Amino acid sequence: MQIKYVDAHCHIQFDQYAHDDTELIERMRDDGVAGVVVGVDYDSSKKAVALAEKYEHLYASVGLHPNRVVDESFDLGAYRTLAESPKVVAIGECGLDHYRLPTKETAYSAEATKAKQKEVFREHIALADELNKPLIIHCRPSNGTQDAYHDLVGILKEEKKKHPQLRGDIHFFVGSIEQANEFIELGFTISFTAVITFARNYDDVIKAVPLASILSETDAPYVAPVSRRGKRNDPLAVVDVVSKIAEIRGEPLEAVRVAILANATRIFAPQVFS
Repeated sequence: MQIKYVDAHCHIQFDQYAHDDTELIERMRDDGVAGVVVGVDYDSSKKAVALAEKYEHLYASVGLHPNRVVDESFDLGAYRTLAESPKVVAIGECGLDHYRLPTKETAYSAEATKAKQKEVFREHIALADELNKPLIIHCRPSNGTQDAYHDLVGILKEEKKKHPQLRGDIHFFVGSIEQANEFIELGFTISFTAVITFARNYDDVIKAVPLASILSETDAPYVAPVSRRGKRNDPLAVVDVVSKIAEIRGEPLEAVRVAILANATRIFAPQVFS
């Protein structure tokens, strides 16, 4: 199979694909689309690894989403065992989410949740360093702020001193040019979804950051491109994402496609997508 595109973040192990996942995965192969299937908890991480081990053009990432750290403990040994599969190319989805914190009425306070997210995130960092794999980071600020990004940069700066090989991708980036550059300086790429096909508030960042620091993703089944708004998304939409990045940057589509493919190869594993 000749890989032309890499969906750096999808969830095709989710129930939304239970009735047609085989057909979709075969279409991905026919269209030259590879996918990193990302876990959000132990069960979905295990399913991601199973899919990746079954299909040549699928790869996996294993981790515990920050919105789930209160409900599920991070079993380091169990995740380490999953991550030892040669088809696991990253650790995550992990990180910080200040957008969906508990309200005052819940038993687990917002501040306690933030603290737990940071603790579990650092455990993911340690695992990624131990196995020399990149991170796939989820970071969502509270409404109208960039608070989670500020916290994330602080943690990564601290951890980078202890773990110089620390690297990865900031999934579904929604921050500023300045924040993007901070992550790039720390050795991270930033990725964009099909939301860029219908929202213009990402254009300035896409134009400003180096092409060598951009990845394409779908976050499928979420945020379908403008051509399929309101419907289930899938990794085939990564073609729309790459096309829109090229359009926004005013650069030749083929040059952008080749560059983003090279970025994914560099970040996840030189032997994977080449």
